[in-house]
Amino acid sequence: MKKQIIIIVCGMLLGINVVAAQKLKSPNGKLTVQVSGSELNVCYQKQQVMKLQTVQLPLAKKAPKAKRIKADYQMLEGKCLHCTNEANEYRWPFSDSQNTEGQFVLRLYNDGVAFRYEYANLQNSKAPAEQTAYIIPEGMKRWMQQWSDGYEGFFPPSTTSEVKTLGGFGGSMVQKGTNTHWGYPLLMEASPTPSHGGEPVFALITEANIERRQSASSLFNVGEVFNVRQDQNDLLLTGEWHTPWRVVIIGSLADIVQSTLVTDVSEPSKLADTSWIHPGVVSWVYWAYNHGSNDYNIIKKYVDLAATLHLPYVLIDAEWDEMDKVASNEGKTIEDAIAYAKMKGIKPLIWYNSSIGWVNGAPGPKYRLNKPEDREKEFAWCEKIGVAGVKIDFFSGDNQANMDYCQDLLESAARHHLVVNFHGAPIPRGWQRTYPNLLSTEGVYGAEWYNNVPHFTKKAASHNATLPFTRNVIGPMDYTPCAFSDSQHPHITSHAHELALTVLFESGLQHLADRPESFLAQPQQVQQFLSELPAAWDETRFVSGYPGESAVLARRSGNTWYVAGINGTDEAQTLSVSLPFIKARQIVLFADAANAPAQPWAISSPSVLPSKIDCQPRGGFVLVIR
Repeated sequence: MKKQIIIIVCGMLLGINVVAAQKLKSPNGKLTVQVSGSELNVCYQKQQVMKLQTVQLPLAKKAPKAKRIKADYQMLEGKCLHCTNEANEYRWPFSDSQNTEGQFVLRLYNDGVAFRYEYANLQNSKAPAEQTAYIIPEGMKRWMQQWSDGYEGFFPPSTTSEVKTLGGFGGSMVQKGTNTHWGYPLLMEASPTPSHGGEPVFALITEANIERRQSASSLFNVGEVFNVRQDQNDLLLTGEWHTPWRVVIIGSLADIVQSTLVTDVSEPSKLADTSWIHPGVVSWVYWAYNHGSNDYNIIKKYVDLAATLHLPYVLIDAEWDEMDKVASNEGKTIEDAIAYAKMKGIKPLIWYNSSIGWVNGAPGPKYRLNKPEDREKEFAWCEKIGVAGVKIDFFSGDNQANMDYCQDLLESAARHHLVVNFHGAPIPRGWQRTYPNLLSTEGVYGAEWYNNVPHFTKKAASHNATLPFTRNVIGPMDYTPCAFSDSQHPHITSHAHELALTVLFESGLQHLADRPESFLAQPQQVQQFLSELPAAWDETRFVSGYPGESAVLARRSGNTWYVAGINGTDEAQTLSVSLPFIKARQIVLFADAANAPAQPWAISSPSVLPSKIDCQPRGGFVLVIR
């Protein structure tokens, strides 16, 4: 006791402040962060969720004063059209390991934390090195995607960072050694057995609000330490600059799935007029043929399909610039194809190669968008002939030049009233709010891989049941769902499973993968379902499920609820469907038939909402409730 007193007294005599760690909280008090030097300890309802390391923060006797941040905005597409959130924001001055001075900004939202580094006096210098690291203990369950520039890979469950690299394009199963480079988002089950009751606690790591002069980032780990590393940025920066927001969504699986935190921290829309932007369902040629759209007569079939099913869009994919070279087209060109679509009342979308990623050996058209003057000329031509939007493919990853180029494309497209779908591109990081003409992004291992690799067949069901908890949480996902027939490699998911993906997977442009004759061979109720399918949702509710095993979500459009569920396992499974928030008047159920695949559909009109639904192995269901 005497020794302790002497130490405290000596500290006072020397003028040293003995300061305890600072404890901060979210507006509802459920989320707390304890700050101690360079370490942040994050807790949710008194349960430790994670630790992260950052710059050394100066601790005063009192924590920084909280500033209340409120988000209240409208979206044109997404899981929720009217988004609201609140946060307490805290700021600290700091000097990093390179003696660069700045401010560390931390926001505690009710469903997660967001933080970034702000600098005010840079002098012709490179972007400061990132100081962030997440500590993910061995033994903690996580779903991580090996990084690739197109973010096309599985999220295999694991309890260790010692995960073997999946070598080969598209994640072929060749073991190449231990992977240390991971793409967002990373989902982890931080507390599977809550000590205070309630539900297990999850955390999903990502980032948001990429602006000009910034690169995106990814994770590199050494054991349990996952460092945030910004991608290549060759710019010399002067004056003010900040990093994107580092984001961790925290809570139950419902909190993760329903969160809008990625767009909450992103810049508001830059467009004054958005009346021309319309989400919708698209008929899509590529999947059935593993080829582009240089055949005018095939394009006509997909236009006719869109007209029959009352779909608003048709996508004319790669190679349309070679249409006049195909003898069977008898001189028809892309302008003829667009005119045919317009005559049928269908809005055409057309494909471009970004010409910065895969160029040599890749399809065209190429090099039409890279220079500002060429881009403006091309998009003006699109607008003149009646093109409604563009799909731009084959980008080159997370570097700053690529991020700026994407924003150039979005701004130029908006000037010419063109909606945009980025393919072969990095994941969404909030641009869907800032640039509302961006209606979808690939950045996912989707159905087109039935064309490329045999192993997708056996893994698809489990992968599909993982995506609602990982990739699709952070933004629209152009998976290109719903194939009842087979492409180059077969699918073994049920018809009801495939139909459920059109609701389960959110995308402002929902491309239907299958061929016209397959869709038109389905029962009339299925065709009507596709005709009425929304591509934007007023709200989304998590119902039940667990990553890789099953997923049941409810999405509302106006007064109609769509409830979709899938079985991600190879065994029959009964899925929980508790819907106390829905009052049903008219119900249609699309489910697995007991004698599938001989009879693929069981379509009925129950008089009351079911609380449980039986699914076949790799099966699924959809409820339409009015």
